[in-house]
Amino acid sequence: MNAEGIRQKLLVKFREVAGDRTERILAVLSSFESGGGQEALAEVARELHTLKGEARMMGFSALSSIAHLAEDLLELLPRATDGKVLGALLRACEAIPFLLDEEPEGGSFAREIEAELRALVEGPRAGPPPSPQAAASQAPAAEASPAAAGGAAPEASLDEARPSDSARPPAPSKPQPPPPPTEKADPPAGGEAAAALLRSGSSIRIHLDALDEIAGLTGDVMVEGARSGTRVLELRRLLEGWSQVADRLLVAARNGSGAEEVADLEDELHRLRTEAFRFFHRHAEAVADVRELLSTLAERVAQARMIPLSGVFADLPAKARKLAREHGKEIVCVVEGGDTRVDKSVIPSLNDPLIHLVRNAIDHGIESPEERVAAGKSPEGNLRISARPDGDRLEVVLEDDGRGIDPDRVRQTALERNLISPAEAAAMSRASIIDLVFHPGFSTRKETSEISGRGVGLDVVRRRVVALGGTVTVQSEVGKGTRFILRLPQSVALMKVLLFRIDDDVFGLPAVDVEGVGRIEPDSVLEIAGVRTVRYNDRFLPIVALGPLLALNGGPQGKRPPAVFVWQGNHGVALVVDGFVGDREVAVKAPSAFIKGMRYVSGAAAMEDGRVALLLSAAELIAAARNFGAHAAGRQAARKLRVLLVDDSLLARETEAALLRSQGHEVDEAADGEEAWQKLNSGAYDLLITDVQMPNLDGIALTRRVKSSHLRHLPVVILSSLAAPQDLRRGAEAGADAYIAKSELDGEKLAATIERLCGTGS
Repeated sequence: MNAEGIRQKLLVKFREVAGDRTERILAVLSSFESGGGQEALAEVARELHTLKGEARMMGFSALSSIAHLAEDLLELLPRATDGKVLGALLRACEAIPFLLDEEPEGGSFAREIEAELRALVEGPRAGPPPSPQAAASQAPAAEASPAAAGGAAPEASLDEARPSDSARPPAPSKPQPPPPPTEKADPPAGGEAAAALLRSGSSIRIHLDALDEIAGLTGDVMVEGARSGTRVLELRRLLEGWSQVADRLLVAARNGSGAEEVADLEDELHRLRTEAFRFFHRHAEAVADVRELLSTLAERVAQARMIPLSGVFADLPAKARKLAREHGKEIVCVVEGGDTRVDKSVIPSLNDPLIHLVRNAIDHGIESPEERVAAGKSPEGNLRISARPDGDRLEVVLEDDGRGIDPDRVRQTALERNLISPAEAAAMSRASIIDLVFHPGFSTRKETSEISGRGVGLDVVRRRVVALGGTVTVQSEVGKGTRFILRLPQSVALMKVLLFRIDDDVFGLPAVDVEGVGRIEPDSVLEIAGVRTVRYNDRFLPIVALGPLLALNGGPQGKRPPAVFVWQGNHGVALVVDGFVGDREVAVKAPSAFIKGMRYVSGAAAMEDGRVALLLSAAELIAAARNFGAHAAGRQAARKLRVLLVDDSLLARETEAALLRSQGHEVDEAADGEEAWQKLNSGAYDLLITDVQMPNLDGIALTRRVKSSHLRHLPVVILSSLAAPQDLRRGAEAGADAYIAKSELDGEKLAATIERLCGTGS
């Protein structure tokens, strides 16, 4: 290789290493912004010093000069009283990937960055600024010679790059990239460099120790392969021996051989049988060894494919600051867990959802400084992005301390846009209502902004996360903030799955989404809002027969059909199957063109018997069950009642309230008789439904109190797990108008009782 070839190879390596170094610098600076100590600055100083030397060695004089100025500026950072120094450092580091694509001597973009840094470094020690005439006379010289960029920058250029005095850090005017031979993107305004570098190629860097381990495991597998050849020869000799003995037995049988020859044959049979058993045990042990080797090899390869999230996270604080400035807001963005590793193929699909969630937090969540101060908050909004491994999954959390999501406003918007019916709105829990923000096209914002776009986005976030086999949920409290939680597989190459049968076909679900398996017991089934549900782990899960859902022949068999209990985020489903195959760790393949369009299918895996198991999306199956439940909830009463529901069990209240709301009624809740009595005296109700066994004041005593007061005409229904004749008699003696055992509760029975007492029929 000639000298130029060597130089080009070194340039490629330098750009790669400098890009990695930049990611680390940005990550550490972001941690300093969120409260990191002197150790963080020392690490940045080391990286900048090394980058300066490498750039000088490779002839990148402009980059070397900028790194040198950044070192000087870093010394001022602990004493800086505003955000100008840190902001300039961040902008300079975000520009490094673009400087690497410029000419080594630098262009106008490099000179502008250098001018800003030099002004901050020399500002406190410099004399009065030169006159405009002097500045103007210096400008041509600066433009004429790139080397002049290393000197003092003209004041006019710096003034243009800095806005008027403000509490926010100044930003240089958006530079135009130098005219290159091929088209390039504009320099980064929002810190997209790290993510762009991640997306730019299909290669990753692997630590030499990991590569050595993979090579060693591969060698072990090859040795086992050679031993398998030896075992094949051994098996061949055994078969030949059995064949010879069989031939001799046939001859002996025809000739009526004597006892001596029969004894010889018996000895030969015993010898062959002993050798066959030895061969079997040796082969079984060898197969187990090979399986363990292959499993370890696959695990190491999967680990080698994993890269830290810092490449994506390093970009987000700068992006958040830029968006906040454009929206007239102030923000402190903290990132944590950048060293958490994830499969490289997950990164491109994760980057866009995170950027959209950041944009959503700034546009919809974080208030203006004036609003925050009026609400008793600091002027700066806080945005925290964190990641951590959770078993086989990666959990990414993005949370802000903004205005939160107003469920009443979400419900009203959904009704106005006909996304849900009034009956569905009445039956939905608070969490389900907030979850509507993921509905395609949903937005409570009537106007369009450059930042937020046109209400398209959160549905795309969920769709992309689900496509990766993950989930996204949201938690929010009005006035306090919003929290988005993304849970994704750390590796998409290997996955532990539960396999089960529908008819003769095999399907699978990610084991992480399976809460358990079992049989659906008839006495644990309850109809809620027209949907059959089963109680599992103190939750009521809708029952869905998977065979009919997949348009297959399988279906519920017997009174106690087997089921897979699935849970993701805040929702779940009980999937009725035909039988279980077991749990396996499988190599997941993307669905082929033939099955790509099939609903609920997310991938495929080859089984040891040659069959292919189709892997299903838990999120899509749960959504299908919820859609069916929402449809059933559309059946409602003709007249809306205001019902007071009294039960000390939160789970029972939620279940019964959902049933009442699904029939179109408004429900108020109380945890015991005393609380109910206070509500009855402070509000108007059409119906009282109460449990019996409760603290403070039980249901029987509450009924007596109601029937002996000015509320005696209020219909009272006792809904209790006590169903003995004496319990019913006590309820009737107290004045209850109806008594329903919880074990017999279903939608039709409750609706009929309410219609009889209150006349809700049409």
